Amino acid sequence: MDIPALKAALGEAELDGWLLCDFHGQNPTAVSALGLEGHLLSRRWFYLVPRSGEPQLLTHAIEAGSFPGAVPGRRRTYASWAAQEEELRALLGSLRRGARIAMEYCPLGAIPTLSRVDAGTLELVRSFGVEVVSSGDLVQRFLCRFDEEQVSSHRRALLAIDAAKDAAFARIFEAHGRGTEPLETDIQRFLLERLEGADLETDHPPIVAVNRHAALPHYEPSEKTPTPIRRGDTVLIDLWARGRGPRHVFADITWVGFCGRDPPQRLREIFEITIEARDLGLSALERAFREGRTLCGYEVDRAVRDRIAAAGFGDRFVHRTGHSIGTRVHGDGANLDDLETHDTRPLVPGLCFSIEPGIYLPEENLGVRSEIDVFLSSDGPRVFGPVQRELVHP
Repeated sequence: MDIPALKAALGEAELDGWLLCDFHGQNPTAVSALGLEGHLLSRRWFYLVPRSGEPQLLTHAIEAGSFPGAVPGRRRTYASWAAQEEELRALLGSLRRGARIAMEYCPLGAIPTLSRVDAGTLELVRSFGVEVVSSGDLVQRFLCRFDEEQVSSHRRALLAIDAAKDAAFARIFEAHGRGTEPLETDIQRFLLERLEGADLETDHPPIVAVNRHAALPHYEPSEKTPTPIRRGDTVLIDLWARGRGPRHVFADITWVGFCGRDPPQRLREIFEITIEARDLGLSALERAFREGRTLCGYEVDRAVRDRIAAAGFGDRFVHRTGHSIGTRVHGDGANLDDLETHDTRPLVPGLCFSIEPGIYLPEENLGVRSEIDVFLSSDGPRVFGPVQRELVHP
């Protein structure tokens, strides 16, 4: 983090400090903020960045050497639970009485990605006479916005996964041309091999879903229930990956194809509604940029969701419109969401997120989702990869 810029932001927000803390990775936001991924830390730690004065780290005595030397500030240690409380009291006592501090907390737990700190720790911190507010705006400003290097890594990952997706559909159609029927898991393995060949990594294998499986948004192909991809099937491919490196960021796409020359009318109908809704979300962002307005996550979700609801499929679009993208595929920034949460965080320049509406009809053995990634540049919303306009077919 840029500590001088963070201190200035604390002043602008009338906050006295930002208190980061973690135990066993329960707060991945704090771990990421200090670049602690991969470090052996098994005890509670606290890190205070005050509006004025130097940052302070409080950690267990046995882990005093486990923190990277690049983490700036004064270092304090504890061993016993009583010493921890006394040191934390002293840490917060360096602020003014009744200080306002930010933590990874959201009132009523309304947005889970902002609610990383457990209730007991909040009670302990508040017992020292400070007021705790959400760090959501600080998280977006200092941890979620891409720099130029990360934009480049996003574009590289997007180019590679798009090529892998094209190759996967071609492999399916070529198999049918030879009279064979590949399994979902065959194509999943093929995609993983392509990602490996492109020097990309992913946190979970891609989704390859046929017919009714495409109506299950988090479907997982399995060797235990092998499913062939036959002529006349609908196929949904959802894959995400990033370069190998702690600052590399993800790209995430979903495309739908049909294993035949003439897709059925019902499939074409829900596909066209889905991509129209997707494009309405992007258009809302573009219009707001031209008019000098900043939209919140829930507003884009509503633009997309209302179109699907108007077509009679509102109850078949069962997830948020999009998620933040960062060094984790589901990042800590604003989501496009007015269903699972009411996300009022502003969509500010530097953020990246998906737009991925879907219509799911399991009783008809049918599901569609279309996903693009949007980066909010200083010149407006940018989509760096190809955008699906028609069903993929032989």
